[in-house]
Amino acid sequence: MFLKSLSTALVIFGAIRSAYGASTPKKRATCAGGQTVTNEACCAWFPVLEDILPNLFDNECGDDAHGALRLSFHDAVGFSPSQGGGGADGSIIVFSDTELTFPANAGLDDPIDAEVPFIQAHNVTPGDFIQFAAAVSLSLCPGAPQAGFMMGRPMPVAPAPGPDGLVPEPFDNVDVILARMADAGGFTPTDVVALLASHSVAGADTVDPTIPGTPFDSTPSVFDTQVFIEVQLRGTQFPGSQPGQGEVMSAVAGELRLQSDHLMARDSATSCAWQSFAGNLPAVHTAFTKAFNKLAIIGHDPANLIDCSDVIPAAPPLPANAGPHLPAGQTQNDIEQACATAPFPTFAAQPGPATTVPAM
Repeated sequence: MFLKSLSTALVIFGAIRSAYGASTPKKRATCAGGQTVTNEACCAWFPVLEDILPNLFDNECGDDAHGALRLSFHDAVGFSPSQGGGGADGSIIVFSDTELTFPANAGLDDPIDAEVPFIQAHNVTPGDFIQFAAAVSLSLCPGAPQAGFMMGRPMPVAPAPGPDGLVPEPFDNVDVILARMADAGGFTPTDVVALLASHSVAGADTVDPTIPGTPFDSTPSVFDTQVFIEVQLRGTQFPGSQPGQGEVMSAVAGELRLQSDHLMARDSATSCAWQSFAGNLPAVHTAFTKAFNKLAIIGHDPANLIDCSDVIPAAPPLPANAGPHLPAGQTQNDIEQACATAPFPTFAAQPGPATTVPAM
């Protein structure tokens, strides 16, 4: 019934492609609202933007923004040249009866339920909307880079879903994750680590379902480098009464540490890339944007898409007092050095009693 309700989207999509072409350069166009874009076809996304900022995201870097970012990854990475899947095509929505049964996609029914009404209201394809919403969600998180957005993904067609097991799990080891990401989209180890910067504005709902909304670092409402600092600290506690599958001890009360993050920070294949991002937000911006934009077009030929990146707003800057730091109660001696070629950067600890992070 979802496919039927979106039949008009295909008509509009085809008209846009026919009128404007897939990649032909156009003179800068002025939209009805006064905005200017490189390609007039992109004007159709400003009403979507103006709708979802207040009505999907509540104009904040909150739970719905975090869910949109996670959904974009899970839709895109379920792809393998040899095993199948459509990539960033919206199949996780159109074929949700299949893909939401995959354990790695647990909890994604909430962001899907939130996004479907907007997809229907604006007659856009699910693949385009998922990636648009993710890019817009970043614009609400202070400190985040400005992501790109390409439009033109067609509706997925059966048998679009790939098999279960294509989305990495938090209990997978580093070799498994790197191999899966290389197969899905040619991601390098540094690309994979850079994508984990998204954990700076994320949390876990299903790793330990008794404590949903548990953040991965102490500053989940801003996009910074704290996750790269705090995961390198020696783990001493669990945020819940019992650890979930794929969870290891964290260093900060109320913070959940994924086993996969813990291993990425300590494995010889990734530890120096992980360390290079600690306290270096410009480097994170460059690497994350490159990897995120690559993720968003998995399964598609960029020549068949239209670059509408000029629709995506820029995020607010980080607050002046949001510099990299050790959480209160931690010292440099709590860092578990892993990179063999350079020492971990030195950071001052926040003053006051030991940090406790509230649920999101």
